[in-house]
Amino acid sequence: MPDSQLCAVVTARTMDGVRAERDAVRGADLVELRLDFVDRPDVAGSLQGRQLPVVVTCRARWEGGEFDGPEEDRQRLLESALDLGAEFVDVEAAAAFAGGLIEKTGGRRIVISEHKFDLPPGDVRGRFAALRQTGAEIAKLAVQVESLEQLSTLFDVADEAGPDRDRILIGMGPAGLASRVLSARLGSRWTYAGEAVAPGQVSTTRLLRDFRFRRIAADAALYAVVGNPIVHSRSPVMHNAGFAAAGLNAVYVPLEARDPEDFVTFARRNRLAGASITTPFKVALMRHMDAIEPLARRVGAINTLVIRDGQWIGDNTDVEGFLAPLAGRMRLEGARATVLGSGGAARAVAVALLDRGVSVTLSARRARAAQAIVDEIGGNAGAWPPPAASWDVLVNATTVGSHANPGDPMAGVPLDGQLVYELVYAPAETELVQRARRAGCQTIGGIDMLIAQAERQFELWTGQRPQAGLFRGVSTGEADNV
Repeated sequence: MPDSQLCAVVTARTMDGVRAERDAVRGADLVELRLDFVDRPDVAGSLQGRQLPVVVTCRARWEGGEFDGPEEDRQRLLESALDLGAEFVDVEAAAAFAGGLIEKTGGRRIVISEHKFDLPPGDVRGRFAALRQTGAEIAKLAVQVESLEQLSTLFDVADEAGPDRDRILIGMGPAGLASRVLSARLGSRWTYAGEAVAPGQVSTTRLLRDFRFRRIAADAALYAVVGNPIVHSRSPVMHNAGFAAAGLNAVYVPLEARDPEDFVTFARRNRLAGASITTPFKVALMRHMDAIEPLARRVGAINTLVIRDGQWIGDNTDVEGFLAPLAGRMRLEGARATVLGSGGAARAVAVALLDRGVSVTLSARRARAAQAIVDEIGGNAGAWPPPAASWDVLVNATTVGSHANPGDPMAGVPLDGQLVYELVYAPAETELVQRARRAGCQTIGGIDMLIAQAERQFELWTGQRPQAGLFRGVSTGEADNV
């Protein structure tokens, strides 16, 4: 048996829909048939012609499901699934008939489950122990987690439970995503994938493509990107592809931290091997480092955690990542650059350009923040928005233009310089980039910087550069990386 299996969750309103969705599953080891979503569930019809093992589930509404009929009907449905040969049935520990189902099979083929959608229960260990003591083949505990510290409790429980794969442990919500990816480390028999049927659930495609789920061993070295929010980061698809190509036993996951201390607690408890650091922690995590590289100290922000001999070293690859796509585009020395923003990214860009002999002006709505940066690193603080004919290079180091903050930071202002450099990478083309191209400017998109800085991070962690073009291919969908 592999370290952990992949179970695809199927939902539909009709039995024809259930069978169609079931038979369309690709890449999974088994399928969960959520019959509580079906208007008129037919157990025999759901099992007929199946190509993969199934878990038959009819979740009651009182535990987050869709079934709101009599408990007797639900009991008959699950008993029928057992009689007709379903590989597993899932029943809530709180169901009055759960003990009868366990007795019926001696516990075999029974997943006894508990789902807590409020804050995590105070006694996770006690609840998990109670589930295991029911005699069911698999004890499943899913709890909503609001922090990485809370998620760590599940890893503690897994360590104490031993090597037997008689369990499924899940942290629900964005902070719990790592538990779905690291199911092998948690000793879970399988992990669930689907279209967000449960909070924080991700698709089968993403588990296989972005996280290389089939490669993740229980003892894989753990790398991460920490931020808030972070669930949709493109970094995992690049670094996991890099680990696979290099044949390294390693995995890279998103960690949505409540605050810097939340990340530190999780990272030290789970022996993190390295991390990418993004908004809003590039400055706040500096105080937790044992050492900071000189360039990162000058930038005043870190985007990379390197761990050597147990020492946490803060580094910054944003400078190199920003400059790499500019190579050969234009002569930088003596050029005028306006950088929009006053955060860590703006500061890194300003340092990079100043070191290349560029005249740099920071333009930000927070004028005092921009002035504080230039007082420390050099350059000038300018008006917001920057006036016409004031720049050769314009860099957007704000979040304006992203999916979370749509728009054009230069709306209503002419784009009359030579080159517009957009640091936002999702969407691939922002309103600013589209307008700059129409105005005749050269353009560079945020994905270029993202790739370049990630390649340098990979080298800092592993001592080797990723294969040429690999990160670009997988991050843009130009390469098949499943």
